[in-house]
Amino acid sequence: MFGFHAPELIIVLVVALLIFGPKKLPEMGSAIGKSIKEFQKGMRELGTHKDEESKSSATLEAIDRETASKKASSETKSPTTDGEVDTTSNLEHID
Repeated sequence: MFGFHAPELIIVLVVALLIFGPKKLPEMGSAIGKSIKEFQKGMRELGTHKDEESKSSATLEAIDRETASKKASSETKSPTTDGEVDTTSNLEHID
C-alpha cells in the first residue's frame, strides 16, 4: 500500500542528494539509523518496565490480601474489649 517502488526511491534519493550534497548524505543516513536503533531500544525497555510493574503490582495486591486475611483471622481468634489493645497481631513468630 505505502511501499516504495524503484523509480520512486530513485527520485527521493536524487532529491535528497541535491538538497544535502554528497558529503552530508552519508552522515545523515548514519544519524537516522542510530536514531531508529535508539527508538527500538527504548520501546523494548518500556515494554520490560511495563511487565515488571504489572508483576510487582500483582505481588503487592497478594501481600495486601494476605495481610487483610491474617488481620481478620486474628481479630476473630482474640476479641478485645473496648479499652484493650490487641497486640497479638503485631507479634512475629520466630522458630
